[in-house]
Amino acid sequence: MDIRIGILNSPRELSFESSKTAAEIEQAVTEALASGTVLSIADDKGKQYVVPAASIGYVEIGSESTRRIGFVG
Repeated sequence: MDIRIGILNSPRELSFESSKTAAEIEQAVTEALASGTVLSIADDKGKQYVVPAASIGYVEIGSESTRRIGFVG
């Protein structure tokens, strides 16, 4: 699942892939925002991303990524 997290007052965003489902990610984001704590999500490579809920500008949950081979028309 492709994930993009926009950080307030930062021109860059976090962009990574996670093996979690869209529902799991949405639940984690909702809980972090409701409690005012941190959002913690691990990517496919084992890296852990921890973002304070107060700094989250947006979270974009994309479709499941598939590896493409060759040219896409």
